[in-house]
Amino acid sequence: QVQLVESGGGLVQPGGSLRLSCGTSGFTFSIYVMSWYRQAPGKERELVAVISATGGTTNYADSVKGRFTISRDNGKNTVYLQMNSLKPEDTAVYYCNARGSKAFWGQGTQVTVSS
Repeated sequence: QVQLVESGGGLVQPGGSLRLSCGTSGFTFSIYVMSWYRQAPGKERELVAVISATGGTTNYADSVKGRFTISRDNGKNTVYLQMNSLKPEDTAVYYCNARGSKAFWGQGTQVTVSS
């Protein structure tokens, strides 16, 4: 059974930081491209960051470049998203995605940036 479980979301003040984690099981994590998406109320889901299977290549949405860092630990089957200098417009539900021969999604974790 495939599982992707996000954690680490919450309420943070503008300028603050959060670290999201996505623990996985049920598929060969080390050969899957992993991504973080987000969806704000009333908006479409958007790609935030993506990391290659080996972790050697990363890409980011322009809106988060220089503030967010995606990483992965293939030994722990986990992908992370370090989010710094958070802004109110980063408020969204953040989803973990695995893409390979199939695609899998987590259930999402809420991130709220507000004073």
